[in-house]
Amino acid sequence: MPGSAGTEQTTTVIIGTGLSGLAVAAELRRHGVDSIVVDGLDILGAAQPANTSSLQRCDAADSDTLRERNEILRHLRNYAASHSVDVRNTTRAVQLTMLEGPEDTAAPQWQVHTPTGILVADHIVLTRCAHSQLRRMLSDFGIAVGKNVAAAMRAIGIYLVGVGELITPSPKEVLRQAKTVGQAISAKVNVGTVLPSAGAFPATGSFAALTC
Repeated sequence: MPGSAGTEQTTTVIIGTGLSGLAVAAELRRHGVDSIVVDGLDILGAAQPANTSSLQRCDAADSDTLRERNEILRHLRNYAASHSVDVRNTTRAVQLTMLEGPEDTAAPQWQVHTPTGILVADHIVLTRCAHSQLRRMLSDFGIAVGKNVAAAMRAIGIYLVGVGELITPSPKEVLRQAKTVGQAISAKVNVGTVLPSAGAFPATGSFAALTC
């Protein structure tokens, strides 16, 4: 059972401590938005468990792509460490529940249950999950799902990064998605605030060429 040792409030909980999760966290930090990054989700949805830890990657990345991914990941980890990004590699999300949002907004809040407590956030970022599971999760929450799963999820404050229909997105595509999601969340948080200019990550090596 999820723990109940304590409750923490943050703006965004990012589920997944790999490339996708760290890329979003770095983008949010650039915009001054706080986040907590935790390990992958075991139970997805309000009722029926969905074991995402058993999902397999659908692509067969070549050696160049793996090197590229590892280089970007190294830079992201360095960025997270030097900018005090809250990355909790040993904390695992085990359940996600939806709360009614404040009266002045229609958007819900979210509780991410972990073995040691609960994280409450306005936004959730998922970085690894099958679309069929996402549809089931929305159905569990009583939300009608049309053809566009991602749009239905964004409407309730859940964003997808690095989640492909059939194959895992390339490192460049993951960075593009992370930038888009980071900007979308920060625009909601920093209403009326001038955001920093482009340049989300350290401009070094092949990583600089992949920022977009």
